Amino acid sequence: MSTIIAVLKESGDENRVAITPDVASKLIHSKFEVMVERGAGQNAYFSDQAYQDAGAQVVSRDDAVSQANVIATVDLPDSETLGKLHEGQILIGLLKALTDLDSIRQLAKQKVTALSFELLPRTISRAQGMDVLSSQASIAGYKAALVAADKFARYFPMMITAAGTAKPAKVLVLGTGVAGLQAIGTAKRLGAIVSGYDVRPASRGEVESLGAEFLTSSVSAIGEGGYARQLSADEQKQQQDELIGFIKQNDIVITTAQVPGKKPPMLVPQAAVDNAKPGSVFVDLAASDLGGNVAGSRPDQTVVTDSGVQLIGAGNLASEMVTSASEMFSKNVQAVINDVADKDAQITIDLKDDVMSQLVATDHGEIISERVRKALNLPTAQPAKDDDAPADSDDKSAEKGD
Repeated sequence: MSTIIAVLKESGDENRVAITPDVASKLIHSKFEVMVERGAGQNAYFSDQAYQDAGAQVVSRDDAVSQANVIATVDLPDSETLGKLHEGQILIGLLKALTDLDSIRQLAKQKVTALSFELLPRTISRAQGMDVLSSQASIAGYKAALVAADKFARYFPMMITAAGTAKPAKVLVLGTGVAGLQAIGTAKRLGAIVSGYDVRPASRGEVESLGAEFLTSSVSAIGEGGYARQLSADEQKQQQDELIGFIKQNDIVITTAQVPGKKPPMLVPQAAVDNAKPGSVFVDLAASDLGGNVAGSRPDQTVVTDSGVQLIGAGNLASEMVTSASEMFSKNVQAVINDVADKDAQITIDLKDDVMSQLVATDHGEIISERVRKALNLPTAQPAKDDDAPADSDDKSAEKGD
């Protein structure tokens, strides 16, 4: 019996689709069946006909949810859809596993296996092809530079004209992970003078390789799992004081620092906004309901201060480059499916695997992820026993969060 993969239409302002026609075709070639909810790809410019031409079935949401073995989404489905999921199904997507804990409890209760991309261990090389956070951050960083250039009232590059010379814009990127490096590279290509700031000194080489100046702090925030760690209150104050001087010298500030499942660090305090040049632009890629990097920024809004400083809350820029973002997201989903499927398109998830042991939030009625269990104040889960090990074996499967 074939494994059926369903693709749902996203709700709200989310325009991406979890699987594109191209990836659907490849999955079908690998012996999977693919069902696509009617209109699922429309906002990403993938028609129902394109899915049908790829060999997928275009169906209603109820048919997709009731018949699928695997359901792929970008965002966590709405509560009505979650309530229709049944035991044994696999749900893959950005499921807010560390923030929407009630939904995670519900998925566990319904015995749904939930694979949440926020939990992926990003430092394991085999997981790189599955890394939705990186693929979407790269797109967001690129788009952030374009948004800044569009909103800025002057040229980005130096321009020599008959009417005089226009000075180049000065751009400061705070946080030089995937999004930050892409923002730096794009701003440089647009002709700006660019600086990159990070509390991880090891980032210097990457920043300078893009032709930007590297700035850092006396505060070190080297963390585990490919992320900067969360700073203490005293460290944040010290970092902010250092940054105020850097920010005042620039026209554009792009902030990218996020801690999955937690409030983003405040990198740009109100004093820095107040002291910014009139007409300055701040693009806050961390802006969300949990907060942001810039004081006064609001998710999905542009706030203009009395001095004309623009604070752009841009926490979901990837969705504005919807076709490319969907293509990248879809390939990440495909990588996960290929990793857990055999040659006959049957899926088996090994919870002792170094990637799956962290990516899986819930399975067979249990909350598997130690990071989620910690967020729920649950005790550490007992390690799974090897069927071939003696009954009194004390082997432990180490699991470390990002």
